[in-house]
Amino acid sequence: MFLEMLKGFWQSTGFAALTSGHLIMIGISLILLYLAIKKGFEPLLLLPIAFGMLLANLPLGGLTEGPIVEIIRDPNTGELVSKTKQVGGLLYYLYQGVKLGIYPPLIFLGVGAMTDFGPLIANPRSILLGAAAQFGIFFTFVGAIVLGFTGPEAASIGIIGGADGPTALYLTSKLAPDLLGPIAVAAYSYMALVPIIQPPIMRALTTKKERQVKMEQLRPVSKTERILFPIVVTILVSLLLPSAATLVGFLMLGNLIRESGVVERLSKTAQNELMNIIVIFLGITVGATATAEAFWNLGTLKIIALGLIAFSIGTATGVIFGKIMYKLTGGKVNPLIGAAGVSAVPMAARVAQKVGQEENPSNFLLMHAMGPNVAGVIGSAVAAGALLMFFGG
Repeated sequence: MFLEMLKGFWQSTGFAALTSGHLIMIGISLILLYLAIKKGFEPLLLLPIAFGMLLANLPLGGLTEGPIVEIIRDPNTGELVSKTKQVGGLLYYLYQGVKLGIYPPLIFLGVGAMTDFGPLIANPRSILLGAAAQFGIFFTFVGAIVLGFTGPEAASIGIIGGADGPTALYLTSKLAPDLLGPIAVAAYSYMALVPIIQPPIMRALTTKKERQVKMEQLRPVSKTERILFPIVVTILVSLLLPSAATLVGFLMLGNLIRESGVVERLSKTAQNELMNIIVIFLGITVGATATAEAFWNLGTLKIIALGLIAFSIGTATGVIFGKIMYKLTGGKVNPLIGAAGVSAVPMAARVAQKVGQEENPSNFLLMHAMGPNVAGVIGSAVAAGALLMFFGG
């Protein structure tokens, strides 16, 4: 009797249900936690993602389980009614914000409120660098088609190359919701690992002389320009590409809230409380999609590999276009700022600053890199809108 009780207790624990797949995913989550806490690799993103991954791979917790509903006949009326047998786990409900495309525009609202578009306005050439860095999206789209993915699936995979998690989630929720899990993990993992992935590519494609280039100070940008910019961009992009209106519109609304100067409370809320809440919900639910069952299959591994290729090519094409501008301007543009054209704001700009200062301690590229960086945010949203228009059906 006692042994039977012990056996029953053991079988009810998560230890009995652990598989090798669970253990591998738990190990990966612990590595990511280490990188976030000890190494400081974008902890705001990586820590909740890693902990969500940990929770999802601890068996029998039920945090990601959906509700179970059965149809029964009401004994009083004889009508068919639904009865909930299992409510569902907390992370299942939080994940609906990803699945329904709610979190990404709200993240863009916060990003807009936190972003200074002044460097882009002061140096419109930055738009070209931001556009060049989106090449990885379309290169990887073709690669995904070759590997057997459908058009909508390939579009969703390719957008990882923009290094813009919210955009990747938004587009995938519309075109290939069954791929949300692996694409979400790939997009946010590569965003968080920008400081590891980008520098080797940047150094390989530039010379020491190019990395040492000091750029001239940007011109001052007037308040009128700052206020008009989000309004004009919203109108032009939304009319030209209506499918991009949601992401670009929320991004520009956030920026207008920031620059208008008349709604300071809203600006602080968008930058802090709202942004922090959504990042926690988004991070932990994105991490929770990386279950052992969903992760260890050929399709997911293809997506992870294609995502890395997309991000690497986006970085490379940005740097290459930066080298072209270096030549055309007679050495006045540091090619490193081209790597910031991927829209991981402000991570990619900080990496450009760091690599530049390693070669020349008196070099300050951050504000120059922010131009392509914020152009990349707009560029990835526009690219997503174009893909949605073609494949949204």
